[in-house]
Amino acid sequence: MKKEVIKKLREILGSPAVIEDETELLVYECDALTLFKSKPDAVVFPWTTEQVAQIVRLANEHRIPFLPRGAGTGLSGGALAVEGGIIIELQRMNRVLSIDADNRFAIVQPGVVNLHISQAVAPYGLYYAPDPSSQMACSIGGNVAENSGGPHCLKYGMTTNHILAIEAVTPKGEIIRLGNAAGETVGMDLLGAIVGSEGTFVIVTEITIRLLQKPQWVKTLLAAFHSVEDCSQTVSDIIAAGIVPAALEFVDAKTIEAVEASVYKAGYPQDAAAALLIEVDGFREGLEETSNAIVEICRRNRSYDVRVAKDDEERARLWLGRKGAFGAMGRISPDMITMDAVIPRTRLPEVLAEIARMSDRYGLAVANVFHAGDGNLHPLILFDGRRQDQVEKIHRMGEEIVKLCVDVGGALSGEHGIGYEKKEFMNLVFTEPDLEMMMRVKRVFNPDGLLNPSKIFPTRRACTEIGKHTTTSTAEIGKRVDEVLRGSAR
Repeated sequence: MKKEVIKKLREILGSPAVIEDETELLVYECDALTLFKSKPDAVVFPWTTEQVAQIVRLANEHRIPFLPRGAGTGLSGGALAVEGGIIIELQRMNRVLSIDADNRFAIVQPGVVNLHISQAVAPYGLYYAPDPSSQMACSIGGNVAENSGGPHCLKYGMTTNHILAIEAVTPKGEIIRLGNAAGETVGMDLLGAIVGSEGTFVIVTEITIRLLQKPQWVKTLLAAFHSVEDCSQTVSDIIAAGIVPAALEFVDAKTIEAVEASVYKAGYPQDAAAALLIEVDGFREGLEETSNAIVEICRRNRSYDVRVAKDDEERARLWLGRKGAFGAMGRISPDMITMDAVIPRTRLPEVLAEIARMSDRYGLAVANVFHAGDGNLHPLILFDGRRQDQVEKIHRMGEEIVKLCVDVGGALSGEHGIGYEKKEFMNLVFTEPDLEMMMRVKRVFNPDGLLNPSKIFPTRRACTEIGKHTTTSTAEIGKRVDEVLRGSAR
């Protein structure tokens, strides 16, 4: 990168907040998906929205690619600097700016860790519902970018259902605000378009989030099975009975092995082929009846052990095992890749059986731990990254799993995003006109393609087609998105 650009970055931020040393840049060559690596030319650490805007304007002036990064826990290569350029690291923007307990919302910066939000509002009897398994480390800005879910999204919805407003910097360096604390959309829902756009539309610098009151009562159950098929069938039967648990999580034998061998010991039965972690919450009245109905369904599907957590300590231990499962895999394998796809719940038994056959065929172990209630699979393929033959198999096996999920009526991603990892699979689900229409919407926000390039779409696809537009007010953006959508409908 030109010394002139580095000099200007240091003028904006101060020298300690700009990294260009080759060794230090290695830290930022990938996110949690370590199969793909690409070093940025510089990493910068802003404290304010205005500083982010100045960095973006400088990057535009010199035609340098740039992208936001949070905690680096992403699993689709979304924070990968594919074309080099500047990584705008937002972790120093990590303050809870205000809490309105009466109206149940909070305003936070993007670098705030997900779990820290619930800890900050706990004294008011409130919490933030979306809880990715990485919530002890992931940041809310990344959650907004990927529209993250988590175990409790089955009942409470994804991140998009809990975002009321944002402040953001456009790819041209203008500061905009969308939404309001009341959660009422005026005009086109641009906020809904941005949540889940994977850091390719804008850089979010402030977030107004919806808070919920803690449920009056919670019951957490663990049901163990000697058969993966019986465990999978139980998931469909619970939902078919009209019961919507707060969470319905699946863990298999290999996951249990890793968890119980790690610091996350949860007391999971080590003789189980699979187990379900089930949680129901709400008013005390009626919750016992719901819990009993779930126990009956589990037993009808040959669960040999159904346990109800006797207190908050046991409940916390059961959840620690589930949320620590990914990290626990280091006990049984030096490396892993986490897949992310969605399938209809009723197809769980056959899909898991086919993944087991793939595991045998490729000679790579697979651990399954996922959000069973909404069919969001997370097969963890275990391998040794020092062995090139296994790395090559990972790519082929991963492609097979994605195609399998699509073939049974599923989707490419439930919460990790498309990013760099799955962009070449987009045409498995979308037609060429579909992709072109989505790309046109992206170009409204990101006309020159400098913000987080080479993500989501198979090619860059004429990123400068409407680059003549330089005004990016919310009214102008809304008008142009409306034109794109109306044009696609004709």
